[in-house]
Amino acid sequence: MADDEEPIIVGNTLAQSPINKYKRWQWWSLVALNIVFLLLGQSVAVLLGRFYYDQGGNSKWMATLVQTAAFPFLFLPLFLIPSPREASTSFRPSIKILALIYVILGVLIAADNMLYSTGLLYLAASTYSLICASQLAFNAVFSYFINSQKFTALIINSTVVLSLSAALIALNDESEGPAGISHRKYIIGFLCTLGASALYSLLLSLMQLSFKKVLKKETFYVVLEMQIYTSLVATCASVVGLFASGEWRTLHDEMEGFGKGRVSYVMTLVWTAVAWQVCSVGVVGLIFMVSSLFSNVISTLSLAVTPIASLIVFHDKMNGVKIIAMLMSLWGFATYIYQNYLDDSKYRRIQATIIGKSIGDAVC
Repeated sequence: MADDEEPIIVGNTLAQSPINKYKRWQWWSLVALNIVFLLLGQSVAVLLGRFYYDQGGNSKWMATLVQTAAFPFLFLPLFLIPSPREASTSFRPSIKILALIYVILGVLIAADNMLYSTGLLYLAASTYSLICASQLAFNAVFSYFINSQKFTALIINSTVVLSLSAALIALNDESEGPAGISHRKYIIGFLCTLGASALYSLLLSLMQLSFKKVLKKETFYVVLEMQIYTSLVATCASVVGLFASGEWRTLHDEMEGFGKGRVSYVMTLVWTAVAWQVCSVGVVGLIFMVSSLFSNVISTLSLAVTPIASLIVFHDKMNGVKIIAMLMSLWGFATYIYQNYLDDSKYRRIQATIIGKSIGDAVC
């Protein structure tokens, strides 16, 4: 296939996607591994972020910085996750184009992280989760216009069920919101979280578009390379924001006044940073292996997983409504996985037919 030729699309699977470069069990194993990374990383990061604010942390730029500061941690998967050999090609993106992509995406990531940090500071967990669930609706729009995403009845069902599940959990959350938050700050938090959800969905679609149209390489190394460089740019932008805002001057007093002590303050920030990078590996890995919409569906699923983690860590109550919402989210998740299984099977049948026909033509 020529470099400028459009790949064949089967359902929601690209014929040029990594699915035809890995063995069947390797592809599903990597998808499962990335799902675990995303769910575990995001759940832990959100819990630690809430813990940071609850114990006296108040720096929005610090909360933004830790979301990308541990990007060197991303080099570890380069040695752990195998990648199939890549066919040689004369096409190579120029350094200027790559730098432009990484800078733009990195700055957008920093802005998105700042919006999320502001929303989590000013909103109750219930409202925050409810607004975050809107990212699926935003992603459906961006995926349709930017990535030509195909929708089926199963995909629509999964998207609707997961959104309703997250909304049900959010509406049923009886925990009190942050104390001393004015109506003005509440509105700011609401708008910031809504904007962050839209920007996050746009980022996923832009990353998938970059893999398809610009990078044109289908190895896990390329995925991690994008994450490393965009995280580097986002980290630099967050450091600039931390110093430009003057919040760096308050960090020492913040550490001294942290509810659980100075060591706990440092460890909270460190493990929050690590958790976000584990999550990032899963997000970008799923964009690479499947699609941006699938990555977003799994991100929304974590809104249902987080209450389970809260139950274990903070001993939150798990009532009947939350259990029902949990079952709904698992239903939506299973539906989407089944759709991708059908696409996988359909593509492999078509591929086998094409190969058989080519062999037959060669024999004749």
